[in-house]
Parts: sequence; structure tokens; C-alpha cells
Amino acid sequence: MKLQAESVWLATQPVDMRMGIDGLSLHVQQALGRAPCDGSAYVFSNRSRTRLKVVCWDGNGVWLCQRRLHTGQFVWPRAGEASWVLSDAQWQWLVAGVDWQRLAAAPPAHWQL
Repeated sequence: MKLQAESVWLATQPVDMRMGIDGLSLHVQQALGRAPCDGSAYVFSNRSRTRLKVVCWDGNGVWLCQRRLHTGQFVWPRAGEASWVLSDAQWQWLVAGVDWQRLAAAPPAHWQL
């Protein structure tokens, strides 16, 4: 899915996938402290990391998209912060079910040739 958003934010805590546009927009405001119609896309996952929901304002209205993996799980950041911003490349790898965090990992400091 190619998003036309200024940035993509992941909500690190799982949410109830029964929530719709209003509930997820409220979650963006209250839990993430951001405006749901600021031009960003906000991505939510269920507890088992097999489903995603994306809320995105396009200037005229709000989009709500959902993706489900039939096998495996989406790779998610650890819950150290309420949200996490992704690059376009990281977003593409995430929705493909690939470990996007390993693509930009720094080499271990103790590794030598």
C-alpha cells in the first residue's frame, strides 16, 4: 500500500481491532498526543500482530484501511515510546511482513575484521 501521507506513525501499544475511525482518531489524540488530521498516517496493530489498521486524513475525509497476514506476524517496535515514525521504505517492508528494523541496524560495536 502506497500512502500519500507526510509521515507514518506506529502506535506501539496494541488496540482493539473492533475500533473504527472515531475510536482510533481519539486514540491518536489521547494516547499519542497528536492531531489525527495533521497529514500523517497512524498505524495500529492487534495484540498478536497479525492485523493492522491505518487511519489517514487526506484533506477531504478520513481513510481507514486494514491488512491481515495469513501466516506470520508484523514486526513491531518494543513499547518504549507511545509511537514510532517510519520511513517510506520501512513502511513498505512492514506491510510485506519483513523485519524492517533489521534493514537499518548498525553493526555490533564488538565486531572486527
